Amino acid sequence: MAVSGFEGFEKRLELHFFGDDPVVDNMGLRLLDFESLVKVLNAVQCTVVSAVGNHYFDAYVLSESSLFVYPTKIIIKTCGTTQLLKSIRPLLHYACNLGLTLCSCRYTRGSFIFPKSQPFPHTSFKEEVIYLEENLPSNLCFRKASVMPSKKTSHSWHVFTASDQNHIISQNDDLYTVEVCMTELDRVLARKFFQPPGDGKDGDVAGKEMTKLTGIDDINPAAIICDFAFDPCGYSMNGIDNDRYSTIHVTPEDGYSYASFECVGSIFDDNDDISETLKKVVQVFRPATMSVSTTCTSHEVWTRIAHAVEPLGMKCRSCAMDEFPDSGSVVFQTFTVRRK
Repeated sequence: MAVSGFEGFEKRLELHFFGDDPVVDNMGLRLLDFESLVKVLNAVQCTVVSAVGNHYFDAYVLSESSLFVYPTKIIIKTCGTTQLLKSIRPLLHYACNLGLTLCSCRYTRGSFIFPKSQPFPHTSFKEEVIYLEENLPSNLCFRKASVMPSKKTSHSWHVFTASDQNHIISQNDDLYTVEVCMTELDRVLARKFFQPPGDGKDGDVAGKEMTKLTGIDDINPAAIICDFAFDPCGYSMNGIDNDRYSTIHVTPEDGYSYASFECVGSIFDDNDDISETLKKVVQVFRPATMSVSTTCTSHEVWTRIAHAVEPLGMKCRSCAMDEFPDSGSVVFQTFTVRRK
């Protein structure tokens, strides 16, 4: 395995299920006991470090990123050299025991900073697609894989989706997902995600301090934040706001600094919501390069993104769009700091 720094770019897997039992559907995947979740995460090679939940879903901060469990939806996002796709088989097994059937899968990721360090099945996007094809049930017959390019080869976007006929017919979702990947963070701001040597604070206490110190708590003041700081550096948080989540992960080391932000919103939200959110995120990290992937059935959302960040000194360098059977449009934009 190649010697490298820590891989910040995450792999993200989103699975949707359906069931015939309304009692089970009400709680669904949330009925999975913690031991079962641990077995799933063991297959991926990560652990839970902190958790929070509300009436709608449960959110877990992991040793490598995040896990969100809704009654009929699960999202796992992991970084480093985790083997995320190995979570599929145990998750399908546990969901089947609850009377749930998989109806949709979406896998996304950026371009790894250290691709040669990735283990199977993440050695290439081709291998990932083969693994997905072999491990998803046959009822997910509408499948598509795509690599969305940008002018910066280091920021390509990889997407695989699979769904059954029923999921396509019923797809009328007002929600959108925004995935932001930032590299070359401002060095002064990145230093805020290092713990002072020997301060003796645990990850929960240090995480709360970083949340306030960096202004992350102001991105969505209405959210309940579950945060964690890693020793000697690094930071993760999940925010829960009613039925919506947001999440941030930071790898602050010089030379391969990286931060991600992800959130969900609705096309019926105030037009300024996502714009104001992205402005705050950019101001927390001041990246030199940023990519934004927007997944939505509406074409309205992604146009707000460039308008939000360009006044902050970033210019849109490329924009790619593709259509996926179960997701609607995926729009991938890349931005870099404007040359003076």
